[in-house]
Amino acid sequence: MAELLTFTEKGMYCPQGDFYIDPWLPVERALITHAHADHARWGHRHYMATASSAPVMRHRLGDINLQTTDYGTTTRIGDVDVSFHPAGHVPGSAQIRIEHQGQILVAAGDYKVVDDGLSEPFEPVKCHAFITESTFGLPVFKWTPQDILAQQINDWWAANAAEGRVSILTAYALGKAQRLLSLVNPDIGPILCHAAIENTNEVLRAQGFHFATTERVTKDTDTKTRRNALVLATPSALGSGWGKRFGDHSTAFASGWMALRGVRRRRAADRGFIMSDHADWDGLNTAIKATGAETIYVTHGYTSVFSKWLAEQGYDARVVQTEFGDEDADDTEAETE
Repeated sequence: MAELLTFTEKGMYCPQGDFYIDPWLPVERALITHAHADHARWGHRHYMATASSAPVMRHRLGDINLQTTDYGTTTRIGDVDVSFHPAGHVPGSAQIRIEHQGQILVAAGDYKVVDDGLSEPFEPVKCHAFITESTFGLPVFKWTPQDILAQQINDWWAANAAEGRVSILTAYALGKAQRLLSLVNPDIGPILCHAAIENTNEVLRAQGFHFATTERVTKDTDTKTRRNALVLATPSALGSGWGKRFGDHSTAFASGWMALRGVRRRRAADRGFIMSDHADWDGLNTAIKATGAETIYVTHGYTSVFSKWLAEQGYDARVVQTEFGDEDADDTEAETE
């Protein structure tokens, strides 16, 4: 199986198909699991991704040479059969299945197993080897059920609105922002978005995704008439002082890292909501078990701890070093948009 996918200085490489998966250096042919900046990078000569992921990729990367595919469709590349399957991470995200001479490997990219009502739901794919992330590969990470999460966020916003205080909630531009917009109650007040988030909203709305109506924050936005507003901002924008324009406000972070009290204190937010577009501890274990794989390659995150746990469960678990980021990996790009 190691010969089917090798791990190089440019990224994960399939010699039988002569392509890379989510490479971090420019290559001839790149298969992309999803449009976050740490996985979909500029500079490759040929790209391949799901049709659902393509609009955001083009928005972020420009006029790239992009071949699209539908979920479950098999494409012959070199000597291997390749297909993309829903990963549940963000709209358009995929696991990439590679088959060669009866051996099957699946590169999951980033994923979550809980259906968020926005992204295409995760589908387990049977394989012999599975490449998993471990961003939240510790038992302490367990996500708040989505109905409870929605109630928590709406209660916080409503309480602030009743006191004439703006509510600023951070979320990265692709995936989590739109998921939050599908959870909040627009009857509480207007919803404003940082430009990077609103740009992505427009791309996804044009694809047919539905979530709450929003307003773009510009230099001309009259913040005095928006005292009951919910404002979605990228973490990097909020850290730069962007939120000061709203005067009296309360800040909150929606992140898997909010499960760690030390992180909540360091970020100095008024509230922390435990929410992620990655799998939590239970989700990681559920997904891996469902594949039936014996060999598990563990990438970015708590690789040593999680691989040790998997080995204790009887898997052939191996740590693989990558250059993928954590769940806020696209903050820098979001601020520059």
